[in-house]
Amino acid sequence: MRRLPAFLPAILALTMSTGAWAAQTVRKGTEEFSKEWARISAAKGNDSDRLKQLLDVTWRWQMTDSPEYATVVGFPGQNDRWSDNSLQAIARRKDQAKETQKAVKSIDRAKLNPSDRLDYDLFRKGVEEVIEGARFKREYIPITQLGGIQQGAAQILAMAPAATVADYEAILARLEALPQAIDQTLVLLGKGLEAGITPPRITLRDVPDQVGNQIVDDPMKSPLLVPFTRMPDSIAPADAGRLRASAARIYGDKVRPAYEKLRAYLTDTYIPGCRESIGMSELPDGAAWYAYNVRLQTTTNLTPEKIHEIGLSEVKRIRAEMDAVIAEVKFDGSFTEFCKYLRTDKQFFFKDPQMLVMTYRDIAKRADPGLIKLFGRLPRLPYGVVPVPSYAEKSQTTAYYEPGSMQGGRPGLYFVNTYDLKSRPKWEMEALSLHESVPGHHLQIALQEEMEGLPNFRKYGGYTAFVEGWALYSESLGPELGMYQDPYSRFGQLTYEIWRAIRLVVDTGLHAQGWTRQQAIDFFRENSAKTDHDIEVEVDRYIVDPGQALAYKLGELKIKELRAYAAKELGQSFDIRAFHDEVLSQGGLPLDILDARLRAWVAGRKDAAKDLAESRGGGKARAEAKAGAAGDGRGR
Repeated sequence: MRRLPAFLPAILALTMSTGAWAAQTVRKGTEEFSKEWARISAAKGNDSDRLKQLLDVTWRWQMTDSPEYATVVGFPGQNDRWSDNSLQAIARRKDQAKETQKAVKSIDRAKLNPSDRLDYDLFRKGVEEVIEGARFKREYIPITQLGGIQQGAAQILAMAPAATVADYEAILARLEALPQAIDQTLVLLGKGLEAGITPPRITLRDVPDQVGNQIVDDPMKSPLLVPFTRMPDSIAPADAGRLRASAARIYGDKVRPAYEKLRAYLTDTYIPGCRESIGMSELPDGAAWYAYNVRLQTTTNLTPEKIHEIGLSEVKRIRAEMDAVIAEVKFDGSFTEFCKYLRTDKQFFFKDPQMLVMTYRDIAKRADPGLIKLFGRLPRLPYGVVPVPSYAEKSQTTAYYEPGSMQGGRPGLYFVNTYDLKSRPKWEMEALSLHESVPGHHLQIALQEEMEGLPNFRKYGGYTAFVEGWALYSESLGPELGMYQDPYSRFGQLTYEIWRAIRLVVDTGLHAQGWTRQQAIDFFRENSAKTDHDIEVEVDRYIVDPGQALAYKLGELKIKELRAYAAKELGQSFDIRAFHDEVLSQGGLPLDILDARLRAWVAGRKDAAKDLAESRGGGKARAEAKAGAAGDGRGR
């Protein structure tokens, strides 16, 4: 799973909060951006130039309005602020989306070249989806067990540049503004309680402890102050001491009390007041909200009912393949008994967290050399394998990928969860590594960020169905990379594939068909060897992030469909490296656009092959005619 700091929504309006000085700065900038959008809307002239201006203006606005996102992508000058997430700022963002829509609609698509048309279509689609989704009060759920200010603030502070005194002064400014950010989060939580828009209570059971993990007696042991524990030698000792002292003072005087207030509110007021219901359909306007999420995440018009059917069909197909592996290893027992064996037998688990991490690193490095057989282009950005931070590990998924930044001088990171080792089986490690590192998330996302000429909103953005669909497809490339030699690892790959098929059933079951949490857990357990802790964490993830989990399997099925189509149509001339390069050539795309582009690519390859054959055939005919003429002459 690709993961950005969890308080960053995916499109345009990225939210957190800020102190008063920063809020004034952003508001002043906002007026200037509104003037630029209005100028583009009113201007006449070259539509391609106006589109480029619009994309540039909107990107600069995003970086100014969402300084956390600027830190993630390595955009300079924003690392001393949080986004303004006041109610007024949220309303302003929704108005600005309409200003952006007016500007993009003023551009005549017919006058653009094909490359610009793709940028136009994707940008306009994103803006219109933001406007469509504005009716749903997603901002009223700023905290879940998967993330929020209780985890995201430490992530952002750790990502920020930390090489100079000025870098550390920016981190201090952010740290000092953190209580204001927490206050704005408290306002949104309260609005959510008033409106009946909250996560289910059961999913929040670990959140007070997540907040508590930020509260320590020794400031230098706080996850928020990690940058001050690893200061570079280039910073003079006197400066380093002063900066550390300032960080400790700000933490003790302001940040710790703010987190204590947040924990008390969550424990005493918010969590007791949260809903007991599970499905999104139970929220105000919930059915429409879920339908919107499904369209947004899958980039399809498939209904929840149809997706549920696809899921059941895929579960049945993959189960048959899993049964074949069970027969191969000559296990004497049922599917359920075999899964219990995989979940509990000591041979499948590590006793030492460090060994788990080291084995993940070994798998990743074994995958690296084989990539050249499958790809013509590989990324320059390196990646590393590290443990999930201890303050977040209990409620986090098995692993996730955090994008790096060439601009920010930060590698991609593949986080692996070392919590509760008896829930981290060895047989899942190869499939998981191919998904999160290479040829999955790291390869795809790093290549996208290194593309020349791609506008920033595409370079650093993406579509869940493409990004996660590619990563799931990457798991199936294991045999071509020398993986899954062991039958248990092959079963692990099938477990991961059926896991994504189960999601189609469970997510739609929970949010569109009235399933209970226990129903979802039972269906998961009956059809998968995933451990009980993993299953509960996963089901709770689907509960609080409705629709997101649908994207994986639907994206993978589309890429596999296109690979089969290309292989059939091109026959002997099918080149897997060229196919993969083409799939990744434009970065993340909606599935319908990916389909159209790949089918056009196949047609182009067929036409080129036909032209080449005709050229060779014509040359042969001319050679034969010349030889015949020479023969006639000799005969005479």
